[in-house]
Amino acid sequence: MFKAKERKGPSTPLKSSSAQVQLHSTEPYPHRLNFYDLPPIFDVTLEEFESAALARLRILAEIESSFVRNRSYDELKAVTKTQCDKYLTLNANSASTCDLQGERRRDHVGHFVLRLAFCRSEELRRRFVKAEMMLFRVRWDSDDTREREAFLSSRDFDWVPVDDKEKEMYKTQLMAVPSNIRPQDLEAHFKKDKYYKVRWTRVPDLVEKRRVFLKGGWAYVPAREQSSMVFQEFQTNLEKALEMTAKALPRLDEDTRLLPILNNLSQGFLAGVPSEWLSSSSSAAEGGGIKAEEVDELARKHFPMCMRNLHESLMRDRHLKHMGRLQYGLFLKVLGLSIDEAITFWRRSFSKITDDKFNKEYRYNIRHSYGLEGRRANYPAKSCQQILMQDQPGPNESHGCPYRHFSEDNLQSALLASYAPHGLTAADLPEIMHTVRAGHYHVACTRVFEITHARSGGVKKGEGVGGGESVTHPNQYAARSRELEKARLEKAESERDAMVVDG
Repeated sequence: MFKAKERKGPSTPLKSSSAQVQLHSTEPYPHRLNFYDLPPIFDVTLEEFESAALARLRILAEIESSFVRNRSYDELKAVTKTQCDKYLTLNANSASTCDLQGERRRDHVGHFVLRLAFCRSEELRRRFVKAEMMLFRVRWDSDDTREREAFLSSRDFDWVPVDDKEKEMYKTQLMAVPSNIRPQDLEAHFKKDKYYKVRWTRVPDLVEKRRVFLKGGWAYVPAREQSSMVFQEFQTNLEKALEMTAKALPRLDEDTRLLPILNNLSQGFLAGVPSEWLSSSSSAAEGGGIKAEEVDELARKHFPMCMRNLHESLMRDRHLKHMGRLQYGLFLKVLGLSIDEAITFWRRSFSKITDDKFNKEYRYNIRHSYGLEGRRANYPAKSCQQILMQDQPGPNESHGCPYRHFSEDNLQSALLASYAPHGLTAADLPEIMHTVRAGHYHVACTRVFEITHARSGGVKKGEGVGGGESVTHPNQYAARSRELEKARLEKAESERDAMVVDG
């Protein structure tokens, strides 16, 4: 297998005393929390290079979606933890039966690969830092107290402890700082609290909220606000590291193995979609599962807007141009349409042409997409990222993403025409269009899924397609919709059987 050895130059941030702690620890990763001071200095296979980055990107993309959807911190924390458990597990030291070093190595590698991918522009750096900051905060809040203290002890944060004499000198001012402590408890808390001095520029969030006492350029920070200092330190270190990485990035231009991966990662992050969704049952589904005559009903009930648009265009015009046929055909393939049923479906749909023309101009391409002609490659369905970023539709073409490629008026009309029977109303459109205008197209699609499955599938706002996860693939949308319908029908049948027994 090819190996891509990480270079120390592009990814090395400012030196920190904690680097020495990590170098001389008995394990490479003694703590669950990590400031990522040292880049990987070991060989990394291309497979690990890409898979670790994609796993982390899924988490960061969902965090961004939470920002867009104005989720509360508790909701964001729950969604992030669910995603981490699924894609990027990171257990505490107390989980002795887990491969802690393997988990932390994967986390470490993924972080530095994304640094390489997202250091290229100011916008990417800003979004990356914001999402990484939130991931660190979620991990901080969920970490074991003793392990968190051990992590803090391993680093030199250059905080100046305030001695008792100085603390007593500014007692009145320190106790006057706004806090959540009840007035009658202030004296007791003041006596036992520790205070640290840092330059006020290192805690701008606390200064903004007036949670610290300022004197001579110093901010007096109580220990209860310690986390803010840690978060600010993490952000500052990461911002400096990204700037250094950006300056050294041209050295990677010669490596044709890594650049395509990095470009794909950065494009996915800009689109807000981390990667392709892979169904565990997609391979089996390609052998059969649905009939040609079932597609029309499935389209009305279960398809996302991009595939509904393609289906309706096909039914209206009795034809689709090449890119539309490719996007829709691969979607139907993964949905479960066998090659024989696919030929039947497309022949019926192209009803304005003769059998001879169909066999000469279209049959081969259908078989080719199923891996039965040409290179015999098993082509996957296009993901949201590919639909958004590749092969933009031109005049009289129906492929692409309606949330991105339709005008606002056309999109709103199409949404109501397609999903009004499933519960979407005009009152829902402002929220959806707000996310569209902000460029978060997959969030808009996810919100449509929630609205249209609230009544029939019991989906609540914020749940997405499950566990708070956003839509990242048209087949993911359709598969989850069908699962919800199946569960609803099974529940209804069970209730009917129970009524018959009771009767």
